[in-house]
Amino acid sequence: MSSNPTSSSGGPGSVDPSAARRNSKRPKYSKFTQQELPACKPILTPGWVISAFLLVSVVFIPIGVASLFASRDVVEIVDRYDDVCLNGTKTERINYIQGSGDKTCTRTLTVSKHMKAPIHIYYQLDNFYQNHRRYVKSRSDAQLRYKKKESEVSACKPEDMVDGKPIVPCGLIAWSLFNDTYSFAIRNQNITVNKKDISWKSDRDHKFGKDVYPKNFQKGSLIGGAHLNESIPLSQQEDLIVWMRTAALPTFRKLYGRIEQDLQANDVITVTLQNNYNTYSFSGKKMLVLSTTSWIGGKNDFLGIAYITVGGFCFFLAMLFTLIYLVKPRRLGDPSYLSWNRNPGGR
Repeated sequence: MSSNPTSSSGGPGSVDPSAARRNSKRPKYSKFTQQELPACKPILTPGWVISAFLLVSVVFIPIGVASLFASRDVVEIVDRYDDVCLNGTKTERINYIQGSGDKTCTRTLTVSKHMKAPIHIYYQLDNFYQNHRRYVKSRSDAQLRYKKKESEVSACKPEDMVDGKPIVPCGLIAWSLFNDTYSFAIRNQNITVNKKDISWKSDRDHKFGKDVYPKNFQKGSLIGGAHLNESIPLSQQEDLIVWMRTAALPTFRKLYGRIEQDLQANDVITVTLQNNYNTYSFSGKKMLVLSTTSWIGGKNDFLGIAYITVGGFCFFLAMLFTLIYLVKPRRLGDPSYLSWNRNPGGR
């Protein structure tokens, strides 16, 4: 009996199966590539949907109430002083703030409720766009971190060089450093302001060098903000470190220091401040903020309101679906609800 010419016996008409597999574009079989892995396909019955909405509402509403009460327990004193410390037209204010006259201003604050230490001191600026693209990029992270890279100022224009020497720290962010100062007293007794550890530890340890010192800073023709002590390394210049972490919104607060003693209700605080920072050129506002904190941070009602709103909406949906299910129930998987069964003629 003759053999098949297309068999694998090696004859002239034979086809190598391994070669055919190599030339094929068919992917290698696996349950993953062929989407045959076991999968969970839950059926969303009315009971499951209602239970899920109820669970979300039971979890979210108590969290929202707790967050709202914690926010309401925060005691906050906010005092805007840029408009009361300097009178006159916009032009007169700008000329005065850019001059060399005395800019001392005294404000009186009354504590409305007991404030438990530590009490955080913030300065708040309005209409100041630290998120502007050119402003944000005007810095040299390598220069801030390493002493040997103090000449890397290509991204810092126009505050990059002065008299042919690199500015350390360079850039518009450092140049515009906030320079208002505050001192506090109660019944003629000064209150100590703790300015240690007001910046992020990661910034002090990893972004600002311990051997990098200010050089040629604020020595150009136009002075932007505060001066820096050239005998203190950048890693210890915490006011600068706080300022260099730019804000995302045009209204922001930055930590100035802490008061490490309790303030009693009806205490009268005398604040002596130096109104140095020029916000009058761009119609900005300056505010002094004293605030306690809670387990959610500072005063912020939004988080609690958001949780209560989402929880309440889920509870409303759960009650609505329950009512619909009780008034007009339907059997699960009933084929009569299919479109071709409801309209057999296709019309």
